[in-house]
Amino acid sequence: MIKTGNPVISIYTEMTPNPETMKFVANKLLYPGKSVDFPDVESAKPSPLAIELFGFPFIKSVFIASNFVTLTKTTETEWSDVIPNIRQFLKEYLEDNTRPIINEDELATVKQESTNMVAADDDDVVKRIKELLENYVKPAVEMDGGAIQFKSYNEGVVNLMLQGSCSGCPSSMITLKAGIEGMMKRMIPEVKEVVAEAE
Repeated sequence: MIKTGNPVISIYTEMTPNPETMKFVANKLLYPGKSVDFPDVESAKPSPLAIELFGFPFIKSVFIASNFVTLTKTTETEWSDVIPNIRQFLKEYLEDNTRPIINEDELATVKQESTNMVAADDDDVVKRIKELLENYVKPAVEMDGGAIQFKSYNEGVVNLMLQGSCSGCPSSMITLKAGIEGMMKRMIPEVKEVVAEAE
C-alpha cells in the first residue's frame, strides 16, 4: 500500500568525535531552531520520539536538534549492528505525521536547561558570552551532533553544559579548553576560564 501526501523521509548517519555517539540526520525539521537533551529515560517524558528510542536496550541518551537526533549507545554495542534498525525506526516514525516529536506543553513543565538567548537582565559580559556561543560555537558543535549551553558566569569563570555528542566525549574537553576558552579570552577580556558542568 502506498501512502500519499507524506514526504519520503531519508535518514543518514554521521560519525561524531565521540565514538559512543552517532548523529542521525533527517531531511525533515524535527525541532526548528532549538535543541533538547534527554540524558536518561526519566527525562524523556516530553518527547514521545525519545521515549521510543529509549526502548532500544542499548540507547543511553537522546539529543534532538533542528534536523537530527544524536544517540549515545552502551559501550558493548557496535554501531554497525544497530544502525539499520534505528534508521528504519526513525524513517517510519517521521513519515507518520500523527506522531509528535516534542510535546511543547509537557516540555515546559520539565525543568529545561538555560539557553544561550540573551535575557533582559543579563549583564554586559554575559550578553557577549551568549552572543559568542550562539554565533560561533553553536554552528560548529551542531555539526558534530551536540550542543553547548550557557549555565553561569561568575568572576571570570564561564560555566557551560555539554549536550548530545559533546557530553562525555574525550575531544570535547580539548575543544572546550583550546577552542572555546581561547576564543572567549580573546574576544571577551573579562573571561579567565571556561569550565564544563557535568550533567
